[in-house]
Amino acid sequence: MHPNALLELATELLHRVLQLQHPADGVVSDFFRQHRTLGSRERHSLAETTYTVLRQRPLFQHLAQSGKGEIERRLAILAWQGNEGFLRAALNETEQQWLIQVSAVDRSALPEKLRHNLPEWLTAILQPALGDEFWPLVEAMNAPAPLDLRVNTFKAKRDDVQAAFKAENIEALPTPYSPLGLRIQSKPALHKLDVFMRGDVEVQDEGSQLLALLTGAKRGEMVADFCAGAGGKTLALGAEMRNTGRLYAFDTSGHRLASLKPRLARSGLSNVYPAQIAHERDERIKRLAGKLDRVLVDAPCSGLGTLRRNPDLKWRQSPQAIEELRVKQAAILASASRLLKPGGRLVYATCSLLDAENEEIAQAFGAEHASQFKVMPAVEALTRAHVGEAETLVRGDYLRLWPHRHGTDGFFAAVWERQ
Repeated sequence: MHPNALLELATELLHRVLQLQHPADGVVSDFFRQHRTLGSRERHSLAETTYTVLRQRPLFQHLAQSGKGEIERRLAILAWQGNEGFLRAALNETEQQWLIQVSAVDRSALPEKLRHNLPEWLTAILQPALGDEFWPLVEAMNAPAPLDLRVNTFKAKRDDVQAAFKAENIEALPTPYSPLGLRIQSKPALHKLDVFMRGDVEVQDEGSQLLALLTGAKRGEMVADFCAGAGGKTLALGAEMRNTGRLYAFDTSGHRLASLKPRLARSGLSNVYPAQIAHERDERIKRLAGKLDRVLVDAPCSGLGTLRRNPDLKWRQSPQAIEELRVKQAAILASASRLLKPGGRLVYATCSLLDAENEEIAQAFGAEHASQFKVMPAVEALTRAHVGEAETLVRGDYLRLWPHRHGTDGFFAAVWERQ
């Protein structure tokens, strides 16, 4: 493809994404479906340029003010993640001179808001809470995440899967905490590899793997993934159950549950029962009250712990949206708790960095249900699950994962036992 044609596509893609009306990953995927002739390198350049703009949007918008032409084209030039020679070939002489001038700007001398690239409302929460750790967190969140995989232990062993990747000249290293995980720094065409197609691995952040392990699902039990989504944690739970018992995958979105089907087929699991529900008080839920051994509530949340992968979320969320989510989180947790039988385990989890969605929800639930549910320290549940360095993953009784500390997405989890 001619260099300028690719830059024009980057400009068009940014125009769509920066409307911020839909999740960026979905917009990018739709764009690639409309341009099926793009090669893998071209798709990589377009996607990474787009995500770089989203990560540092205030900075690039500031720098772009001095240029001329369409703003999205200037942003694409500033954030370009493809071949530099290819980019230069796409620029006219004026653009080349402008890029040289802008590249010489000392970014470390710019105002804080152009260095952390976070919305002011989020900075006002995180900076006082984290103190000296704020800037390390910013650096971690503005870097792309590695590729984390969960080994499907129902089908394979981690050492064998690691060897299979090595045979393909792909370095896959064991994750430091999850006994199920492998981490790849490169971006291989995973869907073309036998180890993926036969269901030996699934893409899943190490932090997400720990949430499934916290649940402690065992052979022959009745378990529910209450907000299953596309089923990443469902599949992890099913493997821990060794394909026995009964595992419900509940979600209000039939579209998300539909995306579980091909993954379920690869996994080899037959103990999973996907079920679309209307809301957390659905009749299907009521019929299971007091019958389940384990319930995982991976609640709808702001997603602000996943900014390495979904940087658009910081521009699409707001304090008002957080408050609305808090109401929903408390209601879902209360409804899900009714499913547990005495001795059962309840896990509430989010991929948020905010106390408002995490500790505050957990503490309110614990206070309201003190006679029915007893907190299980997360370090205890993690140790039982053979998680490495479990004591470094907790704050008080709760699991608290941070990108800059643990190399995972930001996660929270609280664990209770039904009395």
